[in-house]
Amino acid sequence: MIKVLIVDDESLARIRLQRLLEKNSDIEVVGEARNGLEAVQMAHQYLPGVVLMDVRMPEMDGLEAARQIAKMVPPPAVIFCTAFEDFALRAFDAKAFAYLLKPIKANELDGALQRASSATRAQLNGQTPSHRRHLCSRTHNGLELVAVEQIRLLQADQKYVTAYTAEGEAVLSDTLKDIEKEFSQFFIRVHRSALVARDAIEGLTYAEGHLAVKLRDIAIQPIVSRRLEPKLRQLLPQL
Repeated sequence: MIKVLIVDDESLARIRLQRLLEKNSDIEVVGEARNGLEAVQMAHQYLPGVVLMDVRMPEMDGLEAARQIAKMVPPPAVIFCTAFEDFALRAFDAKAFAYLLKPIKANELDGALQRASSATRAQLNGQTPSHRRHLCSRTHNGLELVAVEQIRLLQADQKYVTAYTAEGEAVLSDTLKDIEKEFSQFFIRVHRSALVARDAIEGLTYAEGHLAVKLRDIAIQPIVSRRLEPKLRQLLPQL
């Protein structure tokens, strides 16, 4: 049985996909989402094997949602179902499994689903996202997304990483090491337990006898380790 999540902001499009899938006894539709944000939340909730996704949607488009979903272990196979041909290359950059054009034909959908179901978990798990614009945070309200461009500071405390923005803070699902590797153009390490946003650095100061970083929008001033101080000072004129 293949668990499928349908994602489209148009109710008629969701109904049409539902009807096409009803003919296949091996398919179970586990949910319907109206935008990319709902898609990411429901993918973590229902763990579908396949996500049928539109591209242009409010809140978060399908391309960004696909990048977020690709972080799951193992990730579902994302099959884009859209009326726009010109998003195909970007869709596959976002780790799409297939790209179908509306109106969706039953034989094309069946073929894509068969290929997705025969793909091994190892193959799917080998996919990695690129150019994400959000990081995931699990809260009592469910999964929430934090825009990378809004993050001023990332601090690790044991196995948890907290992101600080002008609006508040959020505990993330990613490790500090993974974030540094993926977003090295946005963040710089100032301590073994801290990354700061390059464009948020306002200068250096001293806090309790230690060199610290002044950041825009937040009061926290992370300590700079002695080992990383020379690199930070070298980069400051470029920031």
